[in-house]
Amino acid sequence: MKLPRVIIAGTHSGSGKTTVATALVRALARSGARVQPFKVGPDYIDPGYHTAAAGRLSRNLDVWLLGEDGVREMFLRSAAGAEISVIEGVMGLYDGRGSGGEGSTAHVARILDAPVVLVLDARSMARSAAAVVLGYKSFDPELDLCGVILNRVGSERHFLFLKEAIQAATGVPVIGRVAYSPEMGLPERHLGLLPTAEKDDLARLLDLMAHKIAEALDLEELVRLARAAPALRPPASRIFPGEAVRPEVNIGLVQDRAFNFYYQDGIDLLAALGARLVPCSALEGALPPGLDGLYIGGGFPEIFAETIAQNIEFMAGVRREFGRGMPVYAECGGMMFLSRGITDFSGREYPMAGIIPGKTVMLEKRAGLGYVTARALKDNILAPAGRRIRGHEFHYSVLHLDRPDYAYLLEREGEEARPDGYASGSLLASYLHIHFAGCPEEAVNFIRTCMKYREKKSGVELGIQTSMP
Repeated sequence: MKLPRVIIAGTHSGSGKTTVATALVRALARSGARVQPFKVGPDYIDPGYHTAAAGRLSRNLDVWLLGEDGVREMFLRSAAGAEISVIEGVMGLYDGRGSGGEGSTAHVARILDAPVVLVLDARSMARSAAAVVLGYKSFDPELDLCGVILNRVGSERHFLFLKEAIQAATGVPVIGRVAYSPEMGLPERHLGLLPTAEKDDLARLLDLMAHKIAEALDLEELVRLARAAPALRPPASRIFPGEAVRPEVNIGLVQDRAFNFYYQDGIDLLAALGARLVPCSALEGALPPGLDGLYIGGGFPEIFAETIAQNIEFMAGVRREFGRGMPVYAECGGMMFLSRGITDFSGREYPMAGIIPGKTVMLEKRAGLGYVTARALKDNILAPAGRRIRGHEFHYSVLHLDRPDYAYLLEREGEEARPDGYASGSLLASYLHIHFAGCPEEAVNFIRTCMKYREKKSGVELGIQTSMP
């Protein structure tokens, strides 16, 4: 299948690839093209900027979470409806898990047979820039490194000097340059960029970025490079069912400015397996009626703790329905919401839902970062005891439990396993972020648990005895 595609990679984190990729997506979309954005790795925030820029939902391509066939399947599902796909890389081009580069941008480029354009921060560089590009090109000769974008170039003279040196030494064309501009910067916070849900006047910023990138790059050449990508073979096995299942259960999805860390393909899989996702907010309004389960993802509840604490109606609804046995699954920020309270960076404590017997405290230093394998310590609403699930964590908070009803042991290569989360009855909460498309059995188990609750609830409502536990 011919699918025009290009990967925007960086020499290192901070090279400017997110700014360049987002601006490029916006510029192409403004030209009338149907652009499908993607992000390599587990990041939640960058895809939000892609989505706003493209007007299409950005998708994550993560080898650790999805496997190689899963990456190919997720790409094909969304790229098929677009005229061009722009894939933003992660960290430096060859940076992945450990020294072998598993899950790196280069790894994904090989899986997708995708051409790569390298973003190079050229500040304070001259001919050395050619040596850097030559090194990236020769490190993996099978990789199609087809172009270079020079970022933070000082002047036109500086650009021409860099371009001549790079092209003469490497043969890789320089397709444009981006001058330093504070207006092009994306706002940051402790977990990275500020989420788009919190960025005022985002459309104006994106249009400004698109205008500047269109002036700086040869967009026609970049599109030509994307169209030169070879046909892509389908995956050997598939995660999504051939036909979506008729919705059987209603699962509340808490999605607002405080909670917005979800993988769209994971949400899509839940829907394809029979879940009707019902949007709700912890910031305003009540818990919707008729739910058979609740999914609370990650986000920044510490930033919105005061507003959440004031929405007593929503918290009371969650406590009430959980008390009746409704399955509740929460990740990171969602777990913080379910605790008795959050102490923010200033030391002020705000009351939360109080379902988990413990409190959450924000720290100045990062408390967890990276890929992990979680081993279930007991049967829970996603997995039986002993089951291993791949995921990742990224948080500045710690949960202090009154009693150690831990959900998982988190295992990371080279480190001692440590307990995490809380599991009791129909509740599972932890710092673990998972991608349901990477663990479809857990997606099925969650929906089945919600179905059992629905059937049990219906039996109670009708006064019928049920044999279900």
